[in-house]
Amino acid sequence: MLGIGTKPVYIINGFLESGKTEFINFTLEQPYFRIKGKTLIVLCEEGEVEYNEEAVKKSNSVIEIIDEEEDMTAEYLTALEKKHKPERIIIEYNGMWKFRDLRLPRNWKVEQQITTIDASTFATYYTNMKSLLSDMLRNSEMIIFNRCDGIEDLANYKRNVKAVNQSAEIIFEDSEGEIDTMFEDDLPYDLNADPIVLEGLDFGIWYLDCLDHLERYVGKTVQFTGMVMKPNGFPKGYFVPGRMAMTCCADDMTFLGYVCEYDKIDIYAERDWVKVTAVVEREYFADYEGEGPVLHAVSVTKAKQPKEPVINFV
Repeated sequence: MLGIGTKPVYIINGFLESGKTEFINFTLEQPYFRIKGKTLIVLCEEGEVEYNEEAVKKSNSVIEIIDEEEDMTAEYLTALEKKHKPERIIIEYNGMWKFRDLRLPRNWKVEQQITTIDASTFATYYTNMKSLLSDMLRNSEMIIFNRCDGIEDLANYKRNVKAVNQSAEIIFEDSEGEIDTMFEDDLPYDLNADPIVLEGLDFGIWYLDCLDHLERYVGKTVQFTGMVMKPNGFPKGYFVPGRMAMTCCADDMTFLGYVCEYDKIDIYAERDWVKVTAVVEREYFADYEGEGPVLHAVSVTKAKQPKEPVINFV
């Protein structure tokens, strides 16, 4: 809930020609955007697509252009707020500017961040500008891949993004509209195997796929080698077996793992390596703040640290 005087901010970011302006134009043209008060649109780069002047006028919006990154300061944005007195702000951010350096006025609160991606150029940006791309993706609630026509590697694109931001909603669109991806055939392991053996990168792919398609795994047995983690406050008889993963660079590491029930876990210490065989179920768990994957161990045995203990999504 916003406090008195707080301005909601909606950040649309992405590289040049990724579809940011098209997305904002579409939003301005929708009936639900005919809302009270003025909207300030801060435009940080101008591409080939221009704003729909009629939609801007009808939505009571005003556009201010900031061409240089050094001008994108909290002080200048405050001056724009005083000038226009908007009820809300949309920022079309420049994809070549360092997102982590963005500073907003103290009374501006980011309500939503959306990243648009041109699927036809994603592989190039992911390979050559991974740090900039990861900064955009990390806090985005929604990530939209557009121009997906003819691209066969969308499932891998989804895994790349989920490795950086596990909670984001990912949407793929082609010329016909939204499309579904991540078919079972894209997975590198056999879903019908008993158990489903997860080695190396397969564990990371399983972890990410489980976020979106838990129904594929409920009632099935998985087997993997992981590190024992015992978070503070966990109930007795539960732990998290998992692996560290590199999503961007050596300084950008995250731990991947789901809660596991095992009544003899006290015999293992934090960071011990174990081989886990467990049945996957969908259950409520307090740390999930709802339902999610809960593993029920069939066996947990001592294991050696893998030759490559860190899963590398890079």
